[in-house]
Amino acid sequence: MTIRILAAGDHFVLNSLFLDALRREVPVDFEARELTLPWPVTPFSRVGEVDEASDVEDELIEALDGVDVCVTQMAPLTKKVLAASPRLRLFGVSRGGPVNANLEAATEAGVAVTFAPGRNAVATAEHTLAMILAATRRIPQTHGDLAGGVWRGDYYKYDNVGPELAGSTVGLVGYGAIGRRVAAMLRGFGAAVLVHDPYLDASAAPDVELVALPELLERSRFLTVHARATADNRGMIGRAELAAMPPGSVVVNCARGSLLDYDALCDALDSGHLFGAATDVFPEEPIPAGSRLLTTPNLVMTPHLAGASKETAANAATIVAADVARHLRGEKPLHLANPAVLP
Repeated sequence: MTIRILAAGDHFVLNSLFLDALRREVPVDFEARELTLPWPVTPFSRVGEVDEASDVEDELIEALDGVDVCVTQMAPLTKKVLAASPRLRLFGVSRGGPVNANLEAATEAGVAVTFAPGRNAVATAEHTLAMILAATRRIPQTHGDLAGGVWRGDYYKYDNVGPELAGSTVGLVGYGAIGRRVAAMLRGFGAAVLVHDPYLDASAAPDVELVALPELLERSRFLTVHARATADNRGMIGRAELAAMPPGSVVVNCARGSLLDYDALCDALDSGHLFGAATDVFPEEPIPAGSRLLTTPNLVMTPHLAGASKETAANAATIVAADVARHLRGEKPLHLANPAVLP
């Protein structure tokens, strides 16, 4: 029987990347089909019962007719799609978490769902360092002034300049693939690193000082967040946590918008308690018109693209293709999101 694989890529993780990776990894000949999704030109949304997906249920159902394996980044694996795709057995999601897949329904339908953890670790770590420096050295603001024909010498006044990373203490909340890379980069700047991660045993991180969150906040002049969002850590960095940081601190979030209280962040910037902040993620994306985030001073923002690099896209395709190969060899996929699907 011919194996049919659908590459449902988009304008970031291209179908050509998926197909090149599949041809390298998959041990058997297969018939390839392609469907190009509109992300990121068209933002993702909630589709059916899943989040952060491209709204293409009908197009996906048509493309999945007779397909055994689908590799994608943003296609929605909903009950509707599963019901219409009885031959499907593997759905590979080329992102850090398969939020666009209904895992319970997939398990009931006998469809294994894989994902691609760590695909963007380097890109996100590099972006985090860029955001720390941009917020601390006022790079966006000074560029905007110069582009507008204004030379502001007052940026050099003592009260207007920020701290150096060298000799400073930086607190990391979360010490997974991204946090570890950020820590290594910070050491290159001469910074001391503290880590808070309730899931991490001290023996697994002998190179850093693990502390409780209150101690980390009290000692850190810089705070950067790298935790995965859960129901338990929503708003974990709120008004009290920001107030506990030393005056003139800098806060960076390139993880998830739900981890940070953005009203409290804006208040801390407005009051001058924080020297600066930078965020790549938001409680609502895109940012709604009229949001105070758009007018709060000393806040650097990027539109959820910390993980955007050519290497991230290639890594994503390769990680998923390797699990497709394992599946077709009769092995357990390495990054299986619903292990209950196995016999």
